[in-house]
Amino acid sequence: QVQLVESGGGLVQAGGSLRLSCAASGRAFSAYAMGWFRQAPGKEREFVATLAWSFGSTYYADSVKGRFTISRDNAKNTLYLQMNNLKPEDTAVYYCAAGSRFSVNLKDYNYWGQGTQVTVSS
Repeated sequence: QVQLVESGGGLVQAGGSLRLSCAASGRAFSAYAMGWFRQAPGKEREFVATLAWSFGSTYYADSVKGRFTISRDNAKNTLYLQMNNLKPEDTAVYYCAAGSRFSVNLKDYNYWGQGTQVTVSS
C-alpha cells in the first residue's frame, strides 16, 4: 500500500507561483510512475504531468507545458510540481497519484492523495 499526502496549495494572483509537494510512504514505490492531475469545479479530472520515478522522464499536458515542472526527491520520497505564471484557468484541486505505468490516463494510477486546492485570482 502507498500513501500520498499533498501540500502547498493556496490562493495566488495570476502570474504568481506555487510549489506543490506530495509525500509518499508505504511500500517501496521506486518502480512506479507518479503524476499530478487536477479537477476544476464541474469538470472531469485531467492529466497535468507525470514522471517516471526511476528514470526521471517527464511528460506534460499542453496546457501547462513551459509553465509547470514536475520533479522528485528520491531521498525524501517526495514529488513536486512547481507552477509558474499561473492563470485563473489553473484553478482546481490538484491530486498526486502513483501508478505502475508512465501514462496520462487516470486508470493507470492506483493510489491517490486527498488533493490540495489551488486558486488563481485574476
